[in-house]
Amino acid sequence: MLGAGLGRVSRIRTTHLVTGLVQGGAETMLARLLSRLDRERFDCEAICLGESGPMADVIRATGVPLTILGMRRGRPSVGAFYRLAAELRRFRPHVLQTWLYHADLAGLVAGRATSVPAIVWNVRAADMDMRQYSATSALTVKACARWSHKPTAIVVNSEAGRHHHERLGYRPRRWILIRNGIDTSVFRPDHAARAAFRGELQIAAGTILIGLIGRFDPMKDHEGFLRAAAIVARAHDNVHFVMAGTGVDGQNAVLTNLIRDLNLDNKVHLLGNRTDMPKLTAALDMAVSSSISEGFSNVLLEAMASGVACIATDVGDSRHIIGNTGVMVPPRDSASLAAALGRRIAAGPEVRAAAGRLARARVLAEFDLTVVVQRYEQLYASLAEERVCAA
Repeated sequence: MLGAGLGRVSRIRTTHLVTGLVQGGAETMLARLLSRLDRERFDCEAICLGESGPMADVIRATGVPLTILGMRRGRPSVGAFYRLAAELRRFRPHVLQTWLYHADLAGLVAGRATSVPAIVWNVRAADMDMRQYSATSALTVKACARWSHKPTAIVVNSEAGRHHHERLGYRPRRWILIRNGIDTSVFRPDHAARAAFRGELQIAAGTILIGLIGRFDPMKDHEGFLRAAAIVARAHDNVHFVMAGTGVDGQNAVLTNLIRDLNLDNKVHLLGNRTDMPKLTAALDMAVSSSISEGFSNVLLEAMASGVACIATDVGDSRHIIGNTGVMVPPRDSASLAAALGRRIAAGPEVRAAAGRLARARVLAEFDLTVVVQRYEQLYASLAEERVCAA
Protein backbone atom coordinates (compact mmCIF):
# COMPACT_ATOMS: atom_id res chain seq x y z
CA MET A 1 0.00 0.00 0.00
CA LEU A 2 1.22 3.51 -0.79
CA GLY A 3 1.50 5.63 2.32
CA ALA A 4 0.96 9.39 2.28
CA GLY A 5 3.03 10.20 5.37
CA LEU A 6 6.71 11.04 5.41
CA GLY A 7 7.45 9.27 8.67
CA ARG A 8 10.75 10.51 10.06
CA VAL A 9 12.07 11.68 6.67
CA SER A 10 11.57 15.44 6.39
CA ARG A 11 12.90 15.74 2.82
CA ILE A 12 13.13 12.80 0.48
CA ARG A 13 16.02 12.62 -1.96
CA THR A 14 15.20 10.92 -5.28
CA THR A 15 17.58 10.17 -8.12
CA HIS A 16 16.07 9.54 -11.56
CA LEU A 17 18.27 7.52 -13.91
CA VAL A 18 17.15 7.42 -17.54
CA THR A 19 18.71 5.49 -20.42
CA GLY A 20 18.73 8.37 -22.92
CA LEU A 21 17.26 11.77 -23.72
CA VAL A 22 15.40 11.21 -26.98
CA GLN A 23 11.91 12.65 -27.27
CA GLY A 24 10.09 9.48 -26.23
CA GLY A 25 7.23 8.61 -23.93
CA ALA A 26 9.31 7.64 -20.90
CA GLU A 27 11.53 10.70 -21.19
CA THR A 28 8.49 12.96 -21.58
CA MET A 29 6.78 11.46 -18.53
CA LEU A 30 9.99 11.88 -16.51
CA ALA A 31 10.18 15.57 -17.42
CA ARG A 32 6.52 16.07 -16.52
CA LEU A 33 7.01 14.36 -13.18
CA LEU A 34 10.11 16.41 -12.33
CA SER A 35 8.27 19.61 -13.20
CA ARG A 36 5.54 18.87 -10.67
CA LEU A 37 7.14 17.07 -7.72
CA ASP A 38 6.70 19.07 -4.51
CA ARG A 39 10.08 20.74 -3.89
CA GLU A 40 9.19 21.30 -0.24
CA ARG A 41 9.14 17.53 0.25
CA PHE A 42 11.48 16.19 -2.44
CA ASP A 43 15.07 16.91 -3.47
CA CYS A 44 15.59 15.53 -6.98
CA GLU A 45 18.37 14.95 -9.44
CA ALA A 46 18.37 13.36 -12.91
CA ILE A 47 21.12 11.30 -14.50
CA CYS A 48 21.28 10.21 -18.14
CA LEU A 49 23.18 6.99 -18.72
CA GLY A 50 23.75 7.75 -22.41
CA GLU A 51 24.43 10.83 -24.49
CA SER A 52 22.52 14.11 -24.51
CA GLY A 53 19.41 14.59 -26.62
CA PRO A 54 16.35 16.79 -27.23
CA MET A 55 14.91 16.20 -23.74
CA ALA A 56 18.00 17.51 -21.93
CA ASP A 57 16.87 21.14 -22.11
CA VAL A 58 13.31 20.16 -21.16
CA ILE A 59 14.52 18.46 -17.99
CA ARG A 60 16.92 21.30 -17.15
CA ALA A 61 14.00 23.72 -17.51
CA THR A 62 12.32 22.00 -14.55
CA GLY A 63 15.17 23.23 -12.35
CA VAL A 64 16.31 19.70 -11.53
CA PRO A 65 20.09 19.13 -11.89
CA LEU A 66 20.93 16.85 -14.81
CA THR A 67 24.14 14.82 -15.17
CA ILE A 68 24.93 13.21 -18.53
CA LEU A 69 27.29 10.21 -18.33
CA GLY A 70 27.73 9.94 -22.11
CA MET A 71 27.72 6.16 -22.52
CA ARG A 72 27.42 5.30 -26.22
CA ARG A 73 24.65 3.03 -27.45
CA GLY A 74 25.71 -0.61 -27.35
CA ARG A 75 29.06 0.19 -25.73
CA PRO A 76 29.06 -0.29 -21.94
CA SER A 77 31.49 2.00 -20.16
CA VAL A 78 33.22 1.19 -16.89
CA GLY A 79 34.04 4.88 -16.50
CA ALA A 80 30.38 5.88 -16.84
CA PHE A 81 29.40 3.27 -14.28
CA TYR A 82 31.95 4.58 -11.77
CA ARG A 83 30.70 8.14 -12.32
CA LEU A 84 27.16 6.92 -11.67
CA ALA A 85 28.22 5.22 -8.46
CA ALA A 86 30.15 8.31 -7.37
CA GLU A 87 27.10 10.52 -7.91
CA LEU A 88 24.90 8.15 -5.91
CA ARG A 89 27.41 8.22 -3.03
CA ARG A 90 27.48 12.03 -3.15
CA PHE A 91 23.70 12.60 -3.32
CA ARG A 92 22.72 9.64 -1.10
CA PRO A 93 19.17 9.24 -2.46
CA HIS A 94 16.49 7.57 -0.40
CA VAL A 95 14.97 6.32 -3.68
CA LEU A 96 16.64 5.56 -7.00
CA GLN A 97 14.01 5.56 -9.76
CA THR A 98 15.23 4.11 -13.06
CA TRP A 99 13.58 4.57 -16.46
CA LEU A 100 13.93 1.98 -19.28
CA TYR A 101 15.85 -1.29 -19.45
CA HIS A 102 19.50 -0.21 -19.63
CA ALA A 103 18.98 2.27 -16.79
CA ASP A 104 17.13 -0.41 -14.80
CA LEU A 105 20.07 -2.79 -15.03
CA ALA A 106 22.80 -0.19 -14.45
CA GLY A 107 20.81 1.40 -11.64
CA LEU A 108 20.32 -1.91 -9.88
CA VAL A 109 24.04 -2.69 -9.90
CA ALA A 110 25.17 0.82 -8.96
CA GLY A 111 22.39 1.30 -6.43
CA ARG A 112 23.15 -1.92 -4.58
CA ALA A 113 26.89 -1.20 -4.71
CA THR A 114 26.32 2.17 -3.04
CA SER A 115 23.63 0.96 -0.58
CA VAL A 116 20.74 3.02 -1.96
CA PRO A 117 17.84 2.14 0.38
CA ALA A 118 15.13 1.74 -2.28
CA ILE A 119 15.54 1.01 -6.00
CA VAL A 120 12.48 1.26 -8.25
CA TRP A 121 12.40 0.23 -11.88
CA ASN A 122 10.01 1.86 -14.33
CA VAL A 123 9.08 -0.36 -17.29
CA ARG A 124 7.09 1.24 -20.09
CA ALA A 125 6.77 -1.11 -23.07
CA ALA A 126 4.40 -3.93 -23.99
CA ASP A 127 4.64 -6.70 -26.58
CA MET A 128 7.96 -5.54 -28.01
CA ASP A 129 9.35 -7.75 -30.76
CA MET A 130 12.99 -7.89 -29.68
CA ARG A 131 13.98 -9.25 -33.10
CA GLN A 132 13.63 -5.64 -34.27
CA TYR A 133 16.25 -4.43 -31.80
CA SER A 134 19.95 -4.96 -31.17
CA ALA A 135 21.40 -8.06 -29.55
CA THR A 136 22.60 -5.86 -26.67
CA SER A 137 19.05 -4.67 -26.01
CA ALA A 138 17.70 -8.22 -26.08
CA LEU A 139 20.36 -9.37 -23.62
CA THR A 140 19.60 -6.41 -21.36
CA VAL A 141 15.92 -7.31 -21.22
CA LYS A 142 16.78 -10.94 -20.42
CA ALA A 143 19.10 -9.81 -17.64
CA CYS A 144 16.42 -7.53 -16.24
CA ALA A 145 13.92 -10.39 -16.21
CA ARG A 146 16.40 -12.60 -14.36
CA TRP A 147 17.12 -9.96 -11.73
CA SER A 148 13.62 -8.46 -11.52
CA HIS A 149 13.18 -9.70 -7.94
CA LYS A 150 16.06 -7.50 -6.77
CA PRO A 151 14.59 -3.96 -6.98
CA THR A 152 12.28 -2.82 -4.22
CA ALA A 153 9.39 -2.42 -6.64
CA ILE A 154 8.64 -2.09 -10.34
CA VAL A 155 6.42 0.69 -11.63
CA VAL A 156 4.47 -0.12 -14.79
CA ASN A 157 2.37 2.37 -16.74
CA SER A 158 -0.06 -0.13 -18.29
CA GLU A 159 -1.75 -3.42 -17.55
CA ALA A 160 -0.54 -4.63 -20.94
CA GLY A 161 3.03 -3.83 -19.94
CA ARG A 162 2.72 -5.80 -16.71
CA HIS A 163 1.35 -8.88 -18.48
CA HIS A 164 4.03 -8.64 -21.17
CA HIS A 165 6.86 -8.49 -18.66
CA GLU A 166 5.39 -11.34 -16.64
CA ARG A 167 5.54 -13.42 -19.82
CA LEU A 168 9.21 -12.38 -20.18
CA GLY A 169 9.89 -13.80 -16.73
CA TYR A 170 9.66 -10.69 -14.53
CA ARG A 171 8.90 -11.64 -10.93
CA PRO A 172 9.16 -8.46 -8.85
CA ARG A 173 8.57 -8.13 -5.15
CA ARG A 174 5.67 -5.87 -6.07
CA TRP A 175 4.13 -4.23 -9.09
CA ILE A 176 2.96 -0.61 -8.86
CA LEU A 177 0.60 0.59 -11.61
CA ILE A 178 0.90 4.35 -12.26
CA ARG A 179 -0.50 5.36 -15.62
CA ASN A 180 0.80 8.34 -17.58
CA GLY A 181 -0.67 11.78 -17.10
CA ILE A 182 -0.94 14.97 -19.11
CA ASP A 183 -0.90 18.68 -18.28
CA THR A 184 -4.26 19.67 -19.69
CA SER A 185 -3.44 23.36 -19.40
CA VAL A 186 -0.60 22.88 -21.91
CA PHE A 187 -2.27 20.42 -24.27
CA ARG A 188 -5.63 21.98 -25.05
CA PRO A 189 -7.71 23.15 -28.00
CA ASP A 190 -6.07 26.24 -29.49
CA HIS A 191 -7.59 27.83 -32.60
CA ALA A 192 -4.80 30.37 -32.96
CA ALA A 193 -2.14 27.64 -32.87
CA ARG A 194 -4.15 25.66 -35.41
CA ALA A 195 -4.19 28.58 -37.83
CA ALA A 196 -0.51 29.42 -37.28
CA PHE A 197 0.68 25.87 -37.84
CA ARG A 198 -1.34 25.50 -41.03
CA GLY A 199 0.20 28.74 -42.22
CA GLU A 200 3.64 27.29 -41.53
CA LEU A 201 2.82 24.28 -43.69
CA GLN A 202 1.21 26.51 -46.33
CA ILE A 203 -1.99 24.51 -46.48
CA ALA A 204 -5.54 25.85 -46.68
CA ALA A 205 -7.61 26.29 -43.55
CA GLY A 206 -10.09 23.64 -44.68
CA THR A 207 -7.47 20.97 -45.38
CA ILE A 208 -7.90 17.85 -43.26
CA LEU A 209 -4.68 17.29 -41.32
CA ILE A 210 -3.88 13.83 -39.99
CA GLY A 211 -0.89 13.33 -37.70
CA LEU A 212 1.37 10.54 -36.50
CA ILE A 213 3.71 11.62 -33.71
CA GLY A 214 6.46 9.28 -32.58
CA ARG A 215 10.15 8.55 -32.92
CA PHE A 216 11.35 6.42 -35.83
CA ASP A 217 11.15 2.95 -34.32
CA PRO A 218 9.96 -0.40 -35.68
CA MET A 219 7.17 -0.63 -33.14
CA LYS A 220 5.59 2.65 -34.32
CA ASP A 221 4.97 1.19 -37.84
CA HIS A 222 5.51 4.36 -39.84
CA GLU A 223 5.37 2.26 -43.00
CA GLY A 224 1.88 1.03 -42.15
CA PHE A 225 0.72 4.58 -41.56
CA LEU A 226 2.11 5.77 -44.89
CA ARG A 227 0.49 2.91 -46.77
CA ALA A 228 -2.83 3.81 -45.19
CA ALA A 229 -2.18 7.48 -46.05
CA ALA A 230 -1.68 6.54 -49.70
CA ILE A 231 -5.07 4.84 -49.80
CA VAL A 232 -6.75 7.84 -48.19
CA ALA A 233 -4.97 10.35 -50.44
CA ARG A 234 -6.21 8.58 -53.57
CA ALA A 235 -9.79 9.00 -52.38
CA HIS A 236 -9.59 12.50 -50.87
CA ASP A 237 -7.77 15.48 -52.39
CA ASN A 238 -8.02 17.77 -49.36
CA VAL A 239 -5.98 15.65 -46.93
CA HIS A 240 -2.41 16.18 -45.72
CA PHE A 241 -0.35 14.10 -43.29
CA VAL A 242 2.10 15.24 -40.61
CA MET A 243 4.80 13.03 -39.09
CA ALA A 244 7.10 14.22 -36.31
CA GLY A 245 9.56 12.74 -33.85
CA THR A 246 13.19 11.73 -33.51
CA GLY A 247 14.47 10.47 -36.87
CA VAL A 248 11.26 11.35 -38.71
CA ASP A 249 12.66 13.94 -41.06
CA GLY A 250 13.93 14.50 -44.58
CA GLN A 251 17.23 12.77 -43.76
CA ASN A 252 15.46 9.47 -43.22
CA ALA A 253 15.95 7.61 -46.50
CA VAL A 254 13.56 4.81 -45.52
CA LEU A 255 10.70 7.25 -45.12
CA THR A 256 11.53 9.56 -48.02
CA ASN A 257 11.90 6.65 -50.45
CA LEU A 258 8.61 5.14 -49.32
CA ILE A 259 6.83 8.50 -49.60
CA ARG A 260 8.14 8.85 -53.14
CA ASP A 261 7.14 5.31 -54.08
CA LEU A 262 3.62 5.88 -52.75
CA ASN A 263 3.26 9.20 -54.64
CA LEU A 264 2.82 11.12 -51.40
CA ASP A 265 5.54 13.73 -51.96
CA ASN A 266 3.15 16.69 -51.83
CA LYS A 267 0.96 15.25 -49.08
CA VAL A 268 3.33 14.27 -46.25
CA HIS A 269 5.25 16.69 -44.02
CA LEU A 270 8.24 15.20 -42.16
CA LEU A 271 9.02 17.54 -39.28
CA GLY A 272 11.55 15.71 -37.11
CA ASN A 273 11.86 16.81 -33.47
CA ARG A 274 9.61 19.68 -32.46
CA THR A 275 9.68 21.80 -29.34
CA ASP A 276 6.13 23.04 -29.93
CA MET A 277 4.14 19.83 -29.71
CA PRO A 278 1.07 21.47 -28.13
CA LYS A 279 0.82 23.80 -31.15
CA LEU A 280 1.30 20.96 -33.62
CA THR A 281 -1.18 18.66 -31.91
CA ALA A 282 -3.85 21.35 -31.64
CA ALA A 283 -3.64 21.84 -35.43
CA LEU A 284 -4.67 18.26 -36.23
CA ASP A 285 -8.09 17.05 -37.32
CA MET A 286 -7.23 13.45 -36.46
CA ALA A 287 -4.35 11.79 -34.64
CA VAL A 288 -3.19 8.26 -35.38
CA SER A 289 -1.25 5.71 -33.36
CA SER A 290 -0.30 2.91 -35.76
CA SER A 291 1.95 1.07 -33.31
CA ILE A 292 2.37 -2.68 -33.45
CA SER A 293 3.50 -2.56 -29.82
CA GLU A 294 2.71 -0.01 -27.15
CA GLY A 295 2.48 0.29 -23.41
CA PHE A 296 0.61 3.46 -22.52
CA SER A 297 0.68 6.10 -25.25
CA ASN A 298 1.49 9.69 -24.30
CA VAL A 299 0.71 10.74 -27.86
CA LEU A 300 -2.91 9.64 -27.53
CA LEU A 301 -3.26 11.59 -24.29
CA GLU A 302 -1.78 14.71 -25.89
CA ALA A 303 -4.12 14.55 -28.85
CA MET A 304 -7.20 13.83 -26.77
CA ALA A 305 -6.38 16.66 -24.35
CA SER A 306 -6.07 18.93 -27.39
CA GLY A 307 -9.59 18.03 -28.48
CA VAL A 308 -8.44 15.86 -31.40
CA ALA A 309 -10.23 12.67 -32.41
CA CYS A 310 -7.97 9.58 -32.36
CA ILE A 311 -7.65 6.37 -34.32
CA ALA A 312 -5.33 3.78 -32.78
CA THR A 313 -4.24 0.21 -33.25
CA ASP A 314 -5.56 -2.13 -30.58
CA VAL A 315 -2.30 -2.71 -28.71
CA GLY A 316 -1.17 -2.09 -25.16
CA ASP A 317 -3.59 0.03 -23.13
CA SER A 318 -4.71 2.14 -26.10
CA ARG A 319 -8.27 0.82 -25.91
CA HIS A 320 -8.44 1.83 -22.25
CA ILE A 321 -7.07 5.29 -23.01
CA ILE A 322 -9.45 6.06 -25.86
CA GLY A 323 -12.54 4.51 -24.30
CA ASN A 324 -15.58 5.41 -26.38
CA THR A 325 -14.06 8.59 -27.80
CA GLY A 326 -12.19 7.18 -30.82
CA VAL A 327 -11.74 4.24 -33.16
CA MET A 328 -9.65 1.08 -32.72
CA VAL A 329 -8.19 -0.90 -35.63
CA PRO A 330 -6.01 -4.04 -35.79
CA PRO A 331 -2.23 -3.56 -35.87
CA ARG A 332 -0.33 -4.16 -39.13
CA ASP A 333 -3.52 -3.58 -41.12
CA SER A 334 -3.14 -0.52 -43.35
CA ALA A 335 -6.43 -1.20 -45.14
CA SER A 336 -8.41 -1.11 -41.88
CA LEU A 337 -6.61 2.04 -40.78
CA ALA A 338 -7.34 3.70 -44.12
CA ALA A 339 -11.00 2.66 -43.93
CA ALA A 340 -11.34 4.14 -40.43
CA LEU A 341 -9.74 7.40 -41.55
CA GLY A 342 -12.04 7.49 -44.57
CA ARG A 343 -15.13 7.07 -42.40
CA ARG A 344 -14.06 9.91 -40.12
CA ILE A 345 -13.36 12.14 -43.12
CA ALA A 346 -16.79 11.37 -44.57
CA ALA A 347 -18.49 12.02 -41.22
CA GLY A 348 -17.58 15.71 -41.47
CA PRO A 349 -16.01 18.34 -39.21
CA GLU A 350 -18.87 18.54 -36.72
CA VAL A 351 -18.69 14.84 -35.91
CA ARG A 352 -14.90 15.02 -35.56
CA ALA A 353 -15.16 18.06 -33.30
CA ALA A 354 -17.72 16.32 -31.10
CA ALA A 355 -15.42 13.30 -30.76
CA GLY A 356 -12.57 15.64 -29.85
CA ARG A 357 -14.61 17.29 -27.10
CA LEU A 358 -15.52 13.89 -25.70
CA ALA A 359 -11.85 12.87 -25.80
CA ARG A 360 -10.72 15.94 -23.84
CA ALA A 361 -13.42 15.34 -21.23
CA ARG A 362 -12.13 11.80 -20.77
CA VAL A 363 -8.55 12.99 -20.23
CA LEU A 364 -9.68 15.61 -17.72
CA ALA A 365 -11.55 12.95 -15.77
CA GLU A 366 -9.05 10.08 -15.93
CA PHE A 367 -5.51 11.19 -16.81
CA ASP A 368 -4.77 14.61 -15.38
CA LEU A 369 -1.10 15.00 -14.45
CA THR A 370 -1.83 16.15 -10.90
CA VAL A 371 -3.21 12.76 -9.90
CA VAL A 372 -0.29 10.89 -11.48
CA VAL A 373 2.31 13.02 -9.68
CA GLN A 374 0.54 12.43 -6.39
CA ARG A 375 0.84 8.68 -6.96
CA TYR A 376 4.60 8.95 -7.47
CA GLU A 377 4.96 11.19 -4.42
CA GLN A 378 3.04 8.69 -2.31
CA LEU A 379 5.23 5.85 -3.58
CA TYR A 380 8.49 7.65 -2.81
CA ALA A 381 7.26 8.75 0.63
CA SER A 382 6.12 5.24 1.46
CA LEU A 383 9.44 3.68 0.42
CA ALA A 384 11.50 6.26 2.30
CA GLU A 385 9.39 5.75 5.41
CA GLU A 386 9.73 1.97 5.18
CA ARG A 387 13.52 2.18 4.94
CA VAL A 388 13.82 4.59 7.87
CA CYS A 389 11.62 2.38 10.05
CA ALA A 390 13.63 -0.69 9.06
CA ALA A 391 16.96 0.96 9.82
